[in-house]
Formats: sequence, structure tokens, C-alpha cells
Amino acid sequence: MKRLKLLIIIFCLALSIPLSYLVLRTYQSLQHEEISQLRYFAEAMFREMEKELEGLVLREEKRDIDQYRYNYIPSDQVPGFEGISRSPLSKIPDKPYILGYLQNNPDGTFETPLVENQDAVPEDRSNLFSMLRQTNEIFNLKRTSEAESPAVEQQKAPDEERTDKQAGFADRYLSFSRSKRQKDTLGQEQKRIEQVPAKKALNISKRVRSKPVDENRDMMLSEKAEFYREDLLGRSPAQEDDRKSSPEKELHSNDLRVEVDPMQSVFIDDERVLLFRRIMIHNQIYRQGLVIKIDGLLSHLADNYFSSQPMSRFSQLRLKVMDREREVRFIQTGAFSKRPGYSLNRGFPRPFAFLQAELACDRIPLSEGRQTLNIMLTALAVTMLIGLFAIYKSARAVVDLADRRTRFVSSVTHEVKTPLTNIRMYAEMLEQKMASDPEKEQRYFRILGSESARLSRLIDNVLEFSKLENRQRSFDMREGNLADVIKETVEIMQEKLRQEGFALNVEEVDIPGFRYDREVMIQILINLIENSVKFGKALPRKEITISVRPEGKWIRIRVSDTGPGIPRHALKKVFDDFYRVEGPLTRSTSGTGIGLSLVKKFVTAMGGSISARNNDGPGCTITISLIGHQ
Repeated sequence: MKRLKLLIIIFCLALSIPLSYLVLRTYQSLQHEEISQLRYFAEAMFREMEKELEGLVLREEKRDIDQYRYNYIPSDQVPGFEGISRSPLSKIPDKPYILGYLQNNPDGTFETPLVENQDAVPEDRSNLFSMLRQTNEIFNLKRTSEAESPAVEQQKAPDEERTDKQAGFADRYLSFSRSKRQKDTLGQEQKRIEQVPAKKALNISKRVRSKPVDENRDMMLSEKAEFYREDLLGRSPAQEDDRKSSPEKELHSNDLRVEVDPMQSVFIDDERVLLFRRIMIHNQIYRQGLVIKIDGLLSHLADNYFSSQPMSRFSQLRLKVMDREREVRFIQTGAFSKRPGYSLNRGFPRPFAFLQAELACDRIPLSEGRQTLNIMLTALAVTMLIGLFAIYKSARAVVDLADRRTRFVSSVTHEVKTPLTNIRMYAEMLEQKMASDPEKEQRYFRILGSESARLSRLIDNVLEFSKLENRQRSFDMREGNLADVIKETVEIMQEKLRQEGFALNVEEVDIPGFRYDREVMIQILINLIENSVKFGKALPRKEITISVRPEGKWIRIRVSDTGPGIPRHALKKVFDDFYRVEGPLTRSTSGTGIGLSLVKKFVTAMGGSISARNNDGPGCTITISLIGHQ
């Protein structure tokens, strides 16, 4: 058994090492899959945010250059019609993060499409107008104190930072290197040149005032001509005469070359950012844009793209605005994250380079594959344990059986040798006429008969056991009430009981007849009585009781003694083949270990059952249950 245990341990280790590695790699793959899923949807959310910001920039870049005044000249108006329309920017902004629109003139003054006349500001727009004027004043101070760069840049956040540095499973199929190289700019990247009708250039100029739609067109043209000559075109009188003499040249000369820079951003204060573009007309620079409310922008992005999503239940979004190395504002929403197991950082392109986002998650939602894997691993582990346990128990049973068989052979040899020795000894004594009187001679004959019967029963038990094992034993089932069986059993065992000093009590009641094999029942009772005599002969009280009682459909046959009893752990094992209870008493008592096993096989073959229990006092009781008369 020690070798078997060692082999099982070696087998378990040999199987567990590769299996553990497989399980570890599988869980790692599932973890990578979970991280990749979270990264995919987090990047999708950031792309949606970026898409809205890009849409905002593109809309501002496409605006006519004179829309930042209360009245403007539409680019798509009917040719030949010089009408002026109200700017679409003259309405209060509907976006919660847009304060308003303004134009910063070359001389530092400002225009806003919110009011037509700055000297007569409507009461409902006075506060907004004051904030825009203040924004323009702060912007003028920043223009004079700092050299203006093509774009206000912030330190860009790393596109992604993960606690798990290994590539996810999706990286085997899709390369994220392109997505990691984000755009540098939302909208146009380089300065662009436009040909703008002179009338639009006139409209953005501070010198031109809005004219009613029905005014004389010639008056408008004369003002244009004066404007061209003095401010924009810088033509000489000769060039002016040449223009007048050629109407076609006049038509084309009304288009001016305008330089439009990409959108830029500059901090006004910790609550506002100015998003603007530079317009250059004949070396005159105008700055047109909108004022962004920082808190409103952060709240809008968080509410629209994160707070309402299932992701917010297990992850945390942090949006922050950075002015170089200084954190100006931040908003934090979603599930609180103490020790993020995963984080994804995102910086946005110009002109929103001041905006950064971070998604953190303590515990990523488990993949559905984990549940299947856990179930399969549990089933595999249970199956392996049950299998190994079954193998161990089977091997142990085989080893125990082999050991019991060995002991059985030794016991049978001893059991056969003892009566043969006695028979030979008493036969020699009789042969040599050592019996001095007839009484002594008769005693020798009784001993010879007893030992011969003992040897015969032992041989019969072995033969019966072999027949039952090979399923060669046939039963002669006849109806009876056991009275004659008990009587014959008492007669057979009377001499043995007398010699050992045992009292045999029989408690009989009238019972209905039932079917059983008479010879088998005699052998069963003899085996049980011999077993009680063998283990109880050294005790002071020597009693054996046989009782037969009907109980429902069963006939209960009980053989009770006053012997040492059976250890509790062996009450069921005593009926196993070749089993003998380990103890001082069994070691000093001979036996083959097939008596009770043979009894059980007989009872089972007749359709009954057998059990053993210890008495409240000394001894134990063997109960045989057979089916009564149907």
C-alpha cells in the first residue's frame, strides 16, 4: 500500500503541474480578453467625445468670416443681391458649455453677434455682454504679455497606460499602433487661403456699419471703393483709374485674399477658455471664436458619454483641464476607485489639448467564459479526485482481500491441523488400548466424533463458500416454521455447548410458515452459535438465546449472546470475506474469517438481510430478516 500511495502521489504531481500551467494560462488569456474589452469600449467612448469636439471645431472653421457680427452677408445669397442677414450666432448659445461668440479686432476692441449696437445692449443680454467684454480685455492682456504662438499647446497625456503591460488577445488580430497615434489637430492642420468677396471684408471691419437692406446699391459700392483704396488694396490713383475703365477687372478685384489659421485655444482664467482663429486681411489680424465654460464642458462630456452608461457602475472617469503643468479643473464620476487594477489615459488633439481623460477600474467585469471554465475545472477536479479515490479504495480492497486470503489459508491450515491432530492422537490412544475403562473409552470416542464433526463443518464451510463465490450453489426452498431446524441445531451443538459450559435458550412463538432452505438454516445457526461460543468461552457469563418472531411481512431470527461484543467500527465489516476484528481476543482465538461472511451470503441468497448490533448489556445480537408467507 505504501508503494501504491507513492505512485498515486507521483501521478497527481505529474498531472497537476501541466494542468496548473494550462489553467494559469487560460485565466491569463481571459484576463487579457477582459482588459481588451474594457479598453475597446473605453476608447470608443473617448472617440465619441473627440468626435463631438471635432464637430464643434469644424463648424467654427466653416463659418463665414463676418458671422461674428450681428449682421452678415451670406455667401450663398443670390448673385447681384447685396442683402444683409442676421448672424446665426446672434442667438443665445444652446450648448451648456458655450458662453458666447466674439471677434477681437486689430486695435483690441471687440465685436459680438449678440448685440447689434454696443451702445444699446438689451437688458437680458447685458450680463453676457459684460462677460464677453471682460474676456476680450483679458485676452488683450495675454496678447501683449505673451508672444502669440500658432497654437496653445499643453503637455499631451499618454494615450494609454495599463497596469498589465502584456498585449491583449485582440492585438494578435488588430494592430492598435494606428489608433495610438492620435490626430494632432481637430479640423484643419495648416493655414488656408481663401478668396473672400470684398463686401464680407467690409462687413467685419470696424469702420463699416450695417446698412438697411433697401438702401441704394451705389452708395454701398462707393463706400467699398473708398475702403479698398484707403485700407485694403492700397492702390495708386493710376491703378484706380485702370480699375474703373475695366468692369471685368472690377468684378474680380472685389475678391480679397484672406489667410485663415487653424483653431487655437488660450486660457482666460480658471473658468473660461477662448477657442479662436486668426483672420488676416491685408496685414490686419482679427481673432474670431467662442468662449468655452470649463465646468460646463466637463459636465457635458461626463453626463452625455459616461454617466448613463453601464460602464459607470464599475469604473471611474476623471476629466481634467491642464494649463501646462497645473491642473485647473477636474470632474470625477462613476464608481469610486481605490486601487485601480486598470487605467486608460487619453489626451485630446488641438485645440482641445488642454483636456485630458482617465478611466480607472478596480475590478474589471468578469468574462462569461470564466464561469464556464470554473464549472469545467470544478467538474474535472471532482472527477479526478473521485477517480483517484476509487482507484485507491479498489487497490486497497484488493490488497486487503489478498491479505485476508493469505490469513485465511493460514487459518484454514491451522483449523484443519488441530482437529486432525486430536483425531490422530485419540485414535492412537484407543489403538494402544490406553483407555483403562469403558467410560474413558467412550469419552475418547465422543472426542473423536466431535473433532470429526468440527473438521467436517470446516470443510463444508469452505466448500459452500467456494460454491457461492462461483454461483454454483443451489437452494431447496421449502415452507416451514423453523421448529425442526432449531431442534436439530440444538441436538448438534448440545455436546459442544456442554463442554464449554454454555446455556442455550430458545424463545419460540407460533409463526406462520415461510420459505427457506432447511439445511442452509441449520448451517447458519450452527455458525452463529459456534461464533458466540468461540469468543465468549473465557467470560464468566455464558448464555446464548435464539428467538424467532414475526414483524410485519418479515420473520426476524435473532441470535444473542453475552460475549465481548463487536467494536462499533466493525459492526458492518464483520460480514466481509475473510474479515477478522483486530484485537487481543481475535489474536488468541483461531478462526478462518468466513463464518459470518458465509452466513450473510446464505441469507442474501434466500432474499433476506442480516445485521449486527451490540446489546445494552454484554454481548451482541445478530438479526436475520427473511420474507414471511406472502
